[in-house]
Amino acid sequence: MGLNIGVVGATGAVGEAFLKLLIERNFPINELRLYASEKSLGHAITAGTKTAKCEVLKENCFQGLDLVFFSSGDDISKQWAPHAVECNAFAVDNSAAFRMSPEHKLIVPEINGNLLPKAQDKKEVIANPNCSTIQLVVALAPLALDFGISRVIVSTYQSVSGAGKEGKEELLTQTKSLLDNANADIKPQVFAHPIAFNSIPQIGSFNSEGFSSEEVKIMTETRKILNMPKLPVSAFTVRVPTLNGHGEAVWVTLNEDVSLAKIHNSLNKFNGLKFVAHNEADDYPTVRSTDGKAPVFVGRVHKDLYDPNTVLMWVVADNLYKGAALNGLQIAEKIFDIDPLK
Repeated sequence: MGLNIGVVGATGAVGEAFLKLLIERNFPINELRLYASEKSLGHAITAGTKTAKCEVLKENCFQGLDLVFFSSGDDISKQWAPHAVECNAFAVDNSAAFRMSPEHKLIVPEINGNLLPKAQDKKEVIANPNCSTIQLVVALAPLALDFGISRVIVSTYQSVSGAGKEGKEELLTQTKSLLDNANADIKPQVFAHPIAFNSIPQIGSFNSEGFSSEEVKIMTETRKILNMPKLPVSAFTVRVPTLNGHGEAVWVTLNEDVSLAKIHNSLNKFNGLKFVAHNEADDYPTVRSTDGKAPVFVGRVHKDLYDPNTVLMWVVADNLYKGAALNGLQIAEKIFDIDPLK
């Protein structure tokens, strides 16, 4: 017996990833309903054996659904995710609308999946974390559990797919223009500056302290997911001209001086994390090598020269998969006790 599933934002980059993963992971679907903007109304999308035409959001549009995935931005989620709950469906929300609300759970299943309700429990909105936060906390969690951590510093290198389809199109269009004419006049639409052959130290808007909204998300969400409200987390985020996948350089200070062998073992045994041993000069994950793959990858793990308690590591993940749709789907699998391997 399958579930009745809704996907809001079905034509976007994350929505498309949801549909692809539903099939890849053999998610049991009885009915599939897709929601998008008016310009996509009636557009038919096939996912496996299911074909559905895009609908627009309206009163009681979620009636009869068991679960609704949201990937359409904060404003839509604020208005419609609670309505899904009113219609007796779980809402798994990929926006920032509910992440830091004390009334809502912020879940990475490998870390705090025990907080999730069961299928028969009262329906609720469950927040899916920021893409960069997810891969960071998956890498931090085993170290926090085994040794304790006292500080985290992270610099991110985030691909244009984090800005949706429009971000990818802008990079490809600008790249072609500059290859055809190195002096071409590039007028950015999605990003603050031209992204082709460039890197931009801004993701989101800036606050009065000089932090971008993406940096604030990482710092606050990490503490909530790890249940470490006083953990010092410093983040600096950069948009880079890669199509998909985010990379992070991470400095994590442990509560004790631990051998690299123990650190490697801790990372290697954690569910959802793929540790790449640095045996050769080029043994490390890259965004290209991890594209379309489920785990969070960690490599280049080594000690800081000036602080034996501090470890440096390189963390990479597909931001549309584990950073968004896959994590949301894993939340649903946990709620409904679904084994993706069956």
